[in-house]
Order: sequence, then C-alpha cells, then structure tokens
Amino acid sequence: MKYFKIRNLFRAVLLLCLFFTMSFSLCASNEGSASGVDVKEIVLGHMSDAYEWHITTWNGHHISIPLPVIVKGESGGWHVFSSERFHDSTNGTFEGFYLDETHNGKIYEHLANGQNVRPIDLSITKNVVQIWIVVLLMAVIFISSARWYKGRQAGDKAPGGFVGLVEMFVMSINDDLIRPSVGEKHYKQYAPFLLTAFFFIFITNLLGLLPIFPGGANITGNINITFVLAMFTLLLVNVFGNKEYWMEILWPPVPTWLKCPVPMMPVIELFGIFTKPFALMVRLFANMMGGHAIILSLTCVIFITCQLGAVIGTPLTIVSFVMMVFMNCLELLVAFIQAYVFTMLSAVFIGLAHTEHSHE
Repeated sequence: MKYFKIRNLFRAVLLLCLFFTMSFSLCASNEGSASGVDVKEIVLGHMSDAYEWHITTWNGHHISIPLPVIVKGESGGWHVFSSERFHDSTNGTFEGFYLDETHNGKIYEHLANGQNVRPIDLSITKNVVQIWIVVLLMAVIFISSARWYKGRQAGDKAPGGFVGLVEMFVMSINDDLIRPSVGEKHYKQYAPFLLTAFFFIFITNLLGLLPIFPGGANITGNINITFVLAMFTLLLVNVFGNKEYWMEILWPPVPTWLKCPVPMMPVIELFGIFTKPFALMVRLFANMMGGHAIILSLTCVIFITCQLGAVIGTPLTIVSFVMMVFMNCLELLVAFIQAYVFTMLSAVFIGLAHTEHSHE
C-alpha cells in the first residue's frame, strides 16, 4: 500500500513537472509575439451554433467537418449542398446564399434586386448533430441495459457494472424524485418523459464539457433547446391538468373581492402558467452558458499570459490551468445538478396539476 501511494505521488509530481515544462516552452515560444487572442470570438464561436463542426486549427488551417445545408430560397426551390461550398467560392456565396457573420453566421440569400433575406433554413447544424449523437447514446445505453433484464426473475441477483450504474440512476430519479413529486397515483404515466428529460440534459451537459468531437457543442446553453424542453413541461401540465388545478387558477380559494369584480388573483394565476416554464428555460440556459463561458475564458487566459514572456507567463499559466481544471470539475457537478433541478421542478409542476383536495 505504501509503495502504491509513493508511485501515485511520483506520477503526480512528474505530471506537474511536465506541464510546467510545456507551459514554460509555450510562453518562451510566444514571447515577443504581436499576435493577439480574440477572446470574444473564441468564446462566442464555441458557444454558438454553426454549419460546420470545427475540430482544430493546424498551421493556420481550420480543420472542420462540413455539414449539409438545406435552404429554400425566394424562388421556391430547395437547395441542398455542403457548407464547404461557402469556403470554396471566391466571394463566400454559393447559389445566391452566403453566411452573414454580422448576424451570428446565419445563412442569407442575396436577391437580384439587391435585398438580402433570410431563407427557410432546415440545415443540419452542429447542435442538431450533437442532439442526434445524444439520442444515439441514450438508445444504446438503455436498450443494452434493458436486454440484461430480459428473461430475469424478480428474485435474481441485482446487476453490476455499467447496467447496475444505469439502474441506480433510474431508480434514484424515479423513486426519490418523480414518485414523491408527482404523486403515487399519476407518477407512472409521467416517468418516461421525466426520465428522458433528465438523461438527455445530463448527457448533453457532459458531452458539452469535452473539448473535441463528438463533444463541445453548447446544447443546453442554447436558449432554443431549453425553450423546447420547457414547452414540453408546459403542455403536460396544462393539457392533462385536472379540474381542481384549473379551479385554483380561474377561481382560487381567496376572498371574493380578490376575484370579483376585478379578477386580480385569476390574472396572476394565469400569468403563473407561463412564468413557471420560463423559469425552467432561463435557469438551465443561463447556468450552462455561464459555465462554458468561464471555462473558455480561463483557457484563453493561458495564451494571453504567454505573450507577457516566460517569466511572468509561466506562473500565470499554471494558475489559469488550475482554475480551469477546478471549473471543469465544478461543471461536472453542475451538469448533474441542472438535470436534476429541471426534472424536479417539472415533476413538481406536474404534481400540482393533479391536486386532489377539494374546496370547502
């Protein structure tokens, strides 16, 4: 045991010395360099959606995976081509379409009369591909886990390894969160959606922390994605809400003068229908976007400090590296917490739509 601890300590020291040497070399090679680092472009570029999946930059050449562009122009015809066409053309325009960097890199069409309009855009972007990857991972994980239970009896030995880990997550979320929040009578019909939402958010958050393909896309940091997830909860709450739920909204148990002749409380309750999913949407979006921005900013600090010289840049680089590692570890916790909180609040909202007490 003592030998094992000494060996691990030696490895840690060796790793630290290696990083120190690489950091010193990097700063020395960049000393006196006039080239700056555009932090805004790097941070916003990594967090925004794109028509290609950028892998790395090698000797000034961007290595990316081009994605299919599917747009419908003003003429009514559909155009399908690779996003690489924009870079191959001389002026960045292909079949009348171009990427407008002043509008977050969206595709615009240049018409004959000189106008630039936004076409109907159904392109396969980086976020779409990341969602497909997450869906594929979820299908592989749960189908392979479900096969383990095929032919098993109730008294058989509990699964171990990866299947046991998946079972632990599922049972924990289902029994400790969904069941008490929704209620014993209705939780089974909502458990599939809530479990799917939890694992979708959790896996996308984890993949978003990976700096290389097939990770790195900012899915839950995209407000369009969190909007759709919140809308699912909104529909489940209000479409399947019982009579008691709507009575508490339209005629809440408060003094009559608060309901008639001026319906102050019903208006507030109706307004609350939309504030609940809005809180779900903004909470998930802001937390994940903020975490990605901090990690990317700390990464940029390493390259900025290297331009100050080896003596000053090396210690600052080490501090930035330690902070970056700490933030990545913190984001691992946040990835789980945000998935848990979204699922918990959705379950609570659904449970409130199935209240069974009656007015006296």
